[in-house]
Amino acid sequence: MKYRILGKTNIKVSEIGLGCEHLDRKPYEQVKATIDEALGNGVNFLDCFMPGKVIREDIIKALGNKRNDIVIQGAIGSTDVRQQYDISRDMPTVKTYFDDMLRIFGYVDIAMMFNVDSEKDYQAVFSDEYLGYAESLKKKGDIRHIGFSTHHPSLAIKAIETGLIDVLFFSLNPAFDMLPPEKNAVELMFEGFDPTLMHGIDPVRAELYKMCQQKDISITVMKALGGGKFISPELTPFEQPLSVPQCIHYALTRPAVASVLLGCQTVDEVKEAMEYYTVSDSERDYTPFLGAVRSDFRGQCVYCNHCQPCPVDIDIAAVMKYLDVARLTPDAVPQSLQSDYLSLTASGSDCTSCGSCEERCPFGVSIMMNMAEACRISAKKG
Repeated sequence: MKYRILGKTNIKVSEIGLGCEHLDRKPYEQVKATIDEALGNGVNFLDCFMPGKVIREDIIKALGNKRNDIVIQGAIGSTDVRQQYDISRDMPTVKTYFDDMLRIFGYVDIAMMFNVDSEKDYQAVFSDEYLGYAESLKKKGDIRHIGFSTHHPSLAIKAIETGLIDVLFFSLNPAFDMLPPEKNAVELMFEGFDPTLMHGIDPVRAELYKMCQQKDISITVMKALGGGKFISPELTPFEQPLSVPQCIHYALTRPAVASVLLGCQTVDEVKEAMEYYTVSDSERDYTPFLGAVRSDFRGQCVYCNHCQPCPVDIDIAAVMKYLDVARLTPDAVPQSLQSDYLSLTASGSDCTSCGSCEERCPFGVSIMMNMAEACRISAKKG
């Protein structure tokens, strides 16, 4: 397992985490076996948004004395009134369910302002009462950090701009990224994707990912497999199904992503996810699927590393990520971003313009020109 730092929280999380949603209403033996398999493979990050008392208690029982070694992502506002999953903004109800989560887990590392998918929801969670509750929990140490959970990039951008959010829980996958911003990606996931809708990466989503990296807000990923549709021969919107490692790799190569939380419900599904670390680079490669959908990716770096190896050992994808983020504020690049760039063992200034990278790039990116631009921007003061 590899680990990444969860942005400004400084928490170290596994690149692959376990989304526990599909363990709900399963026998305890299955819950324990699945969690044991995940932990045995180095997973240290669990999403536990589910409101049910039984599944929460099964998870903590399965963790045993390892609770303090595990990062728990929970949800403020997830309820199951009348034993049916629901979202509530009614504060007495919200407090009842989250207080019970604290009773069971002791504390929550990241508490999400949960499932904010409309302007009405947004106004509700940023109300004085709701936000005040979250901030009071953080002040008392009951939660370590406040997160924001949404499927809509425009709402995510709006939340991040408040400066109150530490982590973003976001639905991220190649199909969602290529849908027009006016389309409801989650609805399409359940109704069926129309491949003709998919273009190059939606600029609003691209802006979101770059903004997160610029502001040191890490993204934890949901819906990486598109509810299982991407890996299904019958339901995939692509010419052929993607593999689980391809879906994971796509998400982990987006700017600011720290961890992909997969909804595994069996030991075998955990093992399939862990194949990400044993398959070859070509088996992880997602670029053929992007190229087969539309040609709108011409000139856009998707951080796929087909340009490697560089004869002077430049990590071209890392430089391109720096450049894409720096372009948001080219005259005032944040000092932290400059430091990350300057810490690279080789950077844009080391480019010899040999052109080997551009010969290999499947999307026609002007890499040599971008290396020179990265060098120019890095010389400016933030």
